[in-house]
Parts: sequence; C-alpha cells; structure tokens
Amino acid sequence: MLDIKLIRENPKVVEENLKKRGDEEKLKMLEDLIEKDKKYRGDLQELEKLKHDRNVISEEIAALKKAGKDTSTKVKKASEIPNKIKKLEEEVLKLKEKIDFYLMSLPNILHESVPIGKDENDNVVIKTWGKVPKFEFEPKNHAEIVTNLGLLDEERAAKVAGRGFYYLKGSLALLDQAIIKYAIDFLVKRGYVFVFPPAMLKRDAYEGMVDLADFENVMYKIENEDLYMIATAEHSVGSMYKDEVLNKKELPIKFVGLSTNFRKEIGAHGKYTKGLFRVHQFNKVEQFIFCLPEDSWKFHEELEKNSEELYQGLGIHYQVVNVCTGDIGSIAAKKYDILCWMADGVFRETGSNSNCTDYQARRLNIKYREKEGQAPAGFVHTLNNTALATSRTMVAIIEQYQQKDGTVLIPEVLWPYMNGIKKLETLK
Repeated sequence: MLDIKLIRENPKVVEENLKKRGDEEKLKMLEDLIEKDKKYRGDLQELEKLKHDRNVISEEIAALKKAGKDTSTKVKKASEIPNKIKKLEEEVLKLKEKIDFYLMSLPNILHESVPIGKDENDNVVIKTWGKVPKFEFEPKNHAEIVTNLGLLDEERAAKVAGRGFYYLKGSLALLDQAIIKYAIDFLVKRGYVFVFPPAMLKRDAYEGMVDLADFENVMYKIENEDLYMIATAEHSVGSMYKDEVLNKKELPIKFVGLSTNFRKEIGAHGKYTKGLFRVHQFNKVEQFIFCLPEDSWKFHEELEKNSEELYQGLGIHYQVVNVCTGDIGSIAAKKYDILCWMADGVFRETGSNSNCTDYQARRLNIKYREKEGQAPAGFVHTLNNTALATSRTMVAIIEQYQQKDGTVLIPEVLWPYMNGIKKLETLK
C-alpha cells in the first residue's frame, strides 16, 4: 500500500509510476483518490467544527438557563446538529472506505532499474548460466517421460480431484522430497530460520500480501469460513508479524518456509500447462526477509545469489531476467525471474525474487523501532524469493537430465536424499 502522504504531497511520482506501468485504469483511480481525499479532509474539518459548535451551544444553553433566559432559539439550533453530524460521519466513513480501497489497489513504486515493457516478452535477460544439454536423440517433455516410467499419474488424479492434480509415485515422489530437503539444508546453513507456516489464512492477513484481484484469479476459498488456501509460503510467513512493532536489533529476520500451495490459475489462456509445470497443487521452499529500509536492495541481491547457487548445484541451465513494468505485478518494486531451459528449447519461469519495499508492511502494519519502548520509526521492508518450487524444478531436471533409454539421471547433490536411488526409471 502506498503512503497517503506521498499522494498528497507528490502525486506526480505516483502518476509517472502508473504511466510506466501503462495502467490507464489506475490513473483514473488516482485522480478519483486525490479528489475524494480532498473532500474527506474537508469533511473531517467540518465534522470537528460541528462537534465544537455542539459543545459551545450546550454551554450557552446551560448559561441561559442559569440566568433564567429564553433558550428556545439555541435549543432549536442544537437539535439540528446531531443529525448533521450523523450524516457527515456516514459520508466520511464511505469516503474512507473508498480511499482505503484505492490505496490497496494502486501498485508499488517501481525501482528506477525496472525496464519499460508491455509483457514477459520485454523482460531483459541479465544472465545465462550453464549450457544446452547435448542429446543424441529427440528429447521428450517431462510429462511423457515420467508417465512412461509409471511415476506420474494424471488420469487417476483427474478422476478423483479434477484436471491440474496428479499422483507422484516411487522415485519421482522421493525426488520431490529430496529437492525440498536440499533447499532447506542449504538455506539453514546460511542463517535462515526454517518455518512451516499455516496452509490457510484469513482474508485480512491475505489482503496485506497480495493484489486484491488474486482472490478471484488465484486463491481457493474455504466455504463458509474466513479462510483461504495459501498460494505460497510467502503469504503466511509475510503476514506473521501483522500489527506488530519489531525492534531494530532483531532485523533482519530471515526465514526459509516450506508449504504445499494451491492455485486456481492453471487454465489461464496462453499459458504453458503440460504435466507438472502449471498445476493446482505443488510444494515450494520459499525465502522471506523482514529488514530495515536501507538494507532491502542488498538483501534482494542476496536472495538472488542463494537461488542461483541452488540451481547451479543441481547443474540446471537457466537464465535470469529483470522483469519489465508490464509483467511485474502490483506488489514488487523490482523483480528477477529465473527461467530454466526446457526440452522444446524454451526458457520458462521456475522462480521469482521480489523486493516489495514497505508496500506489504504498510498494508499489514508491520513497523520497527530503534529501541524497546520507543515510538515506531517506520515500516519494515519485505522481500520474497522462490528458493525452489519442486514441480517446476523437477520439470527442469527431467528434461535436462533425460537419457536415450527413457530414464532420468538425478543430480548428484540430491543423492544423499534419495535412499540410494540415482536415476528415475520404470516403477517396479
């Protein structure tokens, strides 16, 4: 959420930010917000004046009564004030609700290094690591490989749960768990605290973490409950300190979170949906940091380094892109995506790294203070990064490590977690 002071004192900054994003709808929203905020502040002043007048008239009536004088004129005037106050309070409340909605809807201020662009095709490649695997055969996609091996069953999952779910079996299920343990061990050694967060969140907590449109497009709602299934550990870890004030000496707080995630977005038009790439349920290891405002850009690079070293340990060929203004979404001020090479020659996103500055913390009211007992000094900054999403990481491993005989070699770094299994082969 943006600071209302920024909009009042320097609306041009917000306007230019929306122009960079090419968001005409939000530009109109900003205009209406400025107008409604002006009226809101004027109505507040009028409300205070009415309350003051009510007190003054009450004192005057008391004085007239004490002096034995006629109070009818003053009483009539006093009787009109409560109704005026009530109507104005209702108007102020409506304006405040609309202003809050606008503030929750306007996107974060972009970092100056974010490239201008319309969509993912305008993202800027800033790094490529590894090489395209050399195959002496026509490589297959991951879904065909593991289905042939009997390790993935989408048909029976569709029968009992619907399209977009799956059964992982045998060594493929072990691979999922091996990736999780590999990522957690890696990050715990780097000082990140392992956390297993709630799989459901109340709406008010969720609203602090995501674009309001996500409630319709992404999240699953629990019927007759104020609960939503989480789409990533980022959401429940990030809302952990809602309405709290952290001491400066506690920061940074670094977490590595594990969660099973649930998303409705599989059927999005034009999206790659084969096999495990875009599914309704998947496991993910997430990095999350709460820090001082002056440190967030340093930690943004640290998170990126962690993720890249995880992929490098797996020997996976990948690219890093600086996500453009038209693809970045509303929450992040800057975002890197990691895209892994797939067997059809296309690099596809497997993880994201976002600095959300104070945008989420302001929505969730997470502040920091210099010392215990002092007033808050400001809002913390929050950062999140996909360490490894197991489904998409498995896609990259299967497609890059596939063999001519239809089996798949497992990266050596995962062997200690695979119960002695070193390749995916036919389920016995």
